[in-house]
This record gives sequence, C-alpha cells and structure tokens, in this order.
Amino acid sequence: MSALTAFARAQAVSDGVAQPVSTVRHVHIADRPLVLVALTLAGEANAPLAVMAGDDPESAELLVVSQPRNRDQRFAFAARLASIVVGYIDSYRSLTETVRSGRDGERQRLAAAPQILVPNPATAAFVRLLGRSTRLRRPDGEHAVDPAVPVLGRWLTFLAERNEVPGSCLLLAMTQALALHWASGQSAVEDLNLAALMGWIDPPAGVTGLEAALAAEDPLAWPPAGPATDPVFDNEVLARLITECSRPGVSAARQQIAVLNMQNALRGQLVPTWNLMWRSVTLLRSLPAGAHVAARWDSDRDAFTSYCEHLRDGGPPQPRRDSAVAAASRLNSLERAQASYAAQRAFDDPLVLAQYRLTGEAFGGLVTAADPDRLDTSSSRRKLRPLITLSTQDPLRIEAGDTVISPARPSQSAVVTSVTSDAGGALVVLELAGGMGRALKAAPGSVPAIGERLCYTTLSDRFQPRGSFPAREDTPWTHGGPPPGYVATLGDVTEDWS
Repeated sequence: MSALTAFARAQAVSDGVAQPVSTVRHVHIADRPLVLVALTLAGEANAPLAVMAGDDPESAELLVVSQPRNRDQRFAFAARLASIVVGYIDSYRSLTETVRSGRDGERQRLAAAPQILVPNPATAAFVRLLGRSTRLRRPDGEHAVDPAVPVLGRWLTFLAERNEVPGSCLLLAMTQALALHWASGQSAVEDLNLAALMGWIDPPAGVTGLEAALAAEDPLAWPPAGPATDPVFDNEVLARLITECSRPGVSAARQQIAVLNMQNALRGQLVPTWNLMWRSVTLLRSLPAGAHVAARWDSDRDAFTSYCEHLRDGGPPQPRRDSAVAAASRLNSLERAQASYAAQRAFDDPLVLAQYRLTGEAFGGLVTAADPDRLDTSSSRRKLRPLITLSTQDPLRIEAGDTVISPARPSQSAVVTSVTSDAGGALVVLELAGGMGRALKAAPGSVPAIGERLCYTTLSDRFQPRGSFPAREDTPWTHGGPPPGYVATLGDVTEDWS
C-alpha cells in the first residue's frame, strides 16, 4: 500500500465515505458485458452449486446443481453454462475490421471482444479451475461429456490466463476494479466483500460508509458474493434442500417441488450480488476512461482474435502444464506487461503519478531555466539537444545519466545531466531529445518554457523487446531437456480435487 492510499483510507474513515485514488477509469467496461455470479458447495473443492449469468440486468439466467457431489450433474451444469458463456463469446466472432500491421501491412482483427465480470478474485479462480477440469474432457469414449463442455473449458482457461496479464479486462473481478479507483476505510481483505466495498463507495442516503459496510456483514441482508456460501445458510437451509432433492422413493412431483425450493433459495442468495454488480458497472462507467485504456483493450481484442483463429485451425487445448520455455516466455511477457501498465496508469492519472512522486520515482517542479536552441556538436552530425532546469521539492531517487519522461510530452525523452541541492529542494538539469521536429530549431511549444510546471518519471511505456529464449526443441538439460509432444490422455482430466 502506498503512502497516498494509506492517507486516503484514513481520510475515508474521517469523512465516512470512500476516497478517490484516481481521476480516470483504468479498466475497460464493455457496452454488453456478461456478469457471472457463482456459488460452490462448501467442503467439496470447486463443486458448482449455482450460477447466475447474463448480459442484461433485467434477465438473469439461473443454473442450479441440485446434487453438487454428483459428477453427471456437474457436467450437465457445465453444458448448460456453455450455452450461455460460449454463446455470448460466439456473438463476437463474426464482425471483423482491418487494422495496420507493421509499417505498411494490414491484418484482420475482430471488431469487438467479450467481457466477463465476476464479483471477486475468488470467483475468477473458480472460472480458472472450472476451465481446468473441463477443457480436456472428451465427447466420446469412457466418461463422455456433452461436446460443449470441453469448448467451455478451453474458453474459461483462455480467459483465466488473460486475467493474469496486467491491464487485461476480458475477465474482470469487480472488487479489484473498484479498489483501483477508490480507497475505503477498511482493510484490503475486507475490500474483497463487494457489498462492504460498495457500502463505502456508494452508501445509501443518510448512512455513512462504515455503517453501510457493517450492515453488509449481515448474511441475511447481504449474502456472500461467492463462490463460498454462508455457513449458517449451508447448515440451516442448503443441507435440508439437498437432502430433499435426493430422497429416494419420492414421487417426481415431490422431487420437482424440492428442486424448485432449492432454486428459489439459491436465487435469494445470488440476486443481491447480481444487483451490486450492475450498480458497480454504472459507477465505473461514470468515470472518464484513461488515455491508454483503449490501447489495452485493443491488445485484448488481438488476443481474442488469435485464440479464435487457434480454435478455427483445430489447435489443441491448453496443456496441463507449460513447458520450461513456454513458462519462461510467459513470465517475461507478464513482467513487460506489468511495467507498461504501471507507466500507462501514471501517465494517464495525476493521482497515480503522485504515488510515484512520494517514493522518488517521479518528481515535479517549475522550469526555472531553458536553452531551447542548444545543439550537441560532440560528433560530426549536429543534433538539437535543448537543456531545461527544473526546481523541485520532491524526494529524488535519480542521478546523472538516468532517462526520464514527462506525461505531458510522452514522445520526448530527457536525460538527467546533473542534480544539485537547492534551498529546501533540488535543481535538476535535463537534456531533451525527440518530439521537437526534424530541424535544428525546436518546433514552437515542443520545449518546456520558463515558468511551466512539469512532472518527470523513470517509468516508461516504450517498446520493450522480448527476452531471448531457446526453441522448444533446444530446452537445456537443466530444465528437463526437450519436452515430448503433448498428447491429451484420460489421466489429464483427473485432478486431486476433482
């Protein structure tokens, strides 16, 4: 937690309402997201109990597993869930657009992409495990399942893997999205309760955030957002309903009544969270989108397009485990994405940049001197390299030779030439390069003028080359040597928890 966020949390307690920690929205919210709220059976690893899903707040679909320990019912549930989720995803697979590729090339990309919203990271983990337990199932042979089940598993696994990419919004946990923009007066663990977090952010009239959050802890008024259920509900309601649904010797009519009773009980557990999800969507949409949000969503659309092509070409399902080379390459991609995401958020949002100013990774100040026409004549080719001096009171973690960038001029880099102490602060001399035109005289306004206030940071969103990794067949012996070609087997579908 940054010092600024800690202060915002203290201010939230004082004011009785959550405090904004961003000025823009850093996540993409689709025009037609699919909201998915899930419940699982306690004591049975990832056993689905119920799901409420839909892309319209007024028309939710409820799926219930009356016997969550029955594997046949689990996979029948997965087939019904596939009709919702895969049907929603397929609705985005028809319309394409032409985009530029490289300097002069073009390529086709899907014009839109699906977005699935879940209440919290625990539900995102449920999505990942459900995908893992279904993507390698077979529609024929022993233990055959509906053909839609492995398709669902592959899509859920794709979404879960994209969820690990910083800034990706194909699968988005609502509590994380809200906590990115508001600081509540409670701990980060308590922020995982969607009702409590929304109580701080958007309390009812005449009620403080603390009072709304305390009320949200009542499981009768605000059942848990899932996938875990309330223990009291489990013991006093759910256990009896499951027993009634499986009681031997009862008539079909009595059993149908028992199933309807269970559906009504579970609907009552899910509806409050369903409504909270759509309130959260409205709240996030009220914020203006950050400048880089669209570009990150384009990356999501690229990934979606690529996986659609993989399925169209008959590509295999994701293996149970990555090879050494694939794992190292993925880790490198995630690290580069994290660095880029941090820089983009700071460039888009002064409040985020302020957090880096407190740690010395960014600094702001007043331009006190400028030499816009300075030329570098140290080589045979003269280059325009203006100098500016910035007076700052911020703590600094930079030294001569560091490269910094200003969000106000992202195409222009600056090299720190000297840092000297000044009364109560420091003077930083910067040599500028780029963003000034091609002539030996800077274009008007391209060089900061005396009296202008600027921020500079060591964060950078510029292209970072991929790491160098051996080919799969050249995997060194220290990492197990070249892995054999992956072929799915019946043993792949067996999990310790399934």
